[in-house]
Amino acid sequence: MRNGLNFTERGFSLRGAIGIPDRGHTAASQLKPGDFDWDYIFGKLGVRCLHTGGIFAGLSDTTAQLILEAVQAARKNGTIVSYDLNYRPSLWKSFGGQKKAQVVNKEIAHYVDVMIGNEEDFTACLGFEVEGADEHLSTIDVSAFKNMIATAVKTYPNFKVAATTLRVVKSASRNDWGAICWAQGAFFEAPNRKDLEILDRVGGGDSFASGLIYGLLTLNDPKKAVEYGAAHGALAMTTPGDASMASLKEVEALVKGGSARVQR
Repeated sequence: MRNGLNFTERGFSLRGAIGIPDRGHTAASQLKPGDFDWDYIFGKLGVRCLHTGGIFAGLSDTTAQLILEAVQAARKNGTIVSYDLNYRPSLWKSFGGQKKAQVVNKEIAHYVDVMIGNEEDFTACLGFEVEGADEHLSTIDVSAFKNMIATAVKTYPNFKVAATTLRVVKSASRNDWGAICWAQGAFFEAPNRKDLEILDRVGGGDSFASGLIYGLLTLNDPKKAVEYGAAHGALAMTTPGDASMASLKEVEALVKGGSARVQR
């Protein structure tokens, strides 16, 4: 058994980042339905939230089946299901490509409470288009994203929250970065950080998801949740590597409008 690896070349200026996942024959890819006692985990232990997503679904046929088993058990036990679509073409190409990704993700989506993804994710995995968006997302029309999310929540009425990051890549080193989420029948938007300087963009989306979920579970406030998510994602992209090095205190300071002045 082996663990997966993800090799990443950081981008800079006009050279975009390049990621190469090495996940074949890993222990995670061989997980299958029946490997976990979900009723014990969700029912007896009382786990509040299950978070998974398209990367795990794309590891193998059995991992997709395992997710479906897990989300159905979570629904039965009243556990919140959070799902990050995270479309990665290199993972799906060996067993069905985008067509298979849509079949799998559309089935899982019926059991999701909190759906997260960017424009490419919602399009590739669920078939929803953002009107007027070009392939490079050189501009962001927030109203177009809101229309897309409105269509998604109408198609999947089980969604309690649907959220997307808003990223305009001006160069590998400088992005506009924001986020919106739909919850309780209304839209909430985080401040758009223009010309955010990027050290390493890997992990920005994951950190948005974790900040959003923290805000929903801890504060039960979708406005604060999307702000925490966007702030956490922004901070994660100022540090190297996938794992966030930002503390809750730093996230809260940025949400409140904190600056980059030295702290002593």
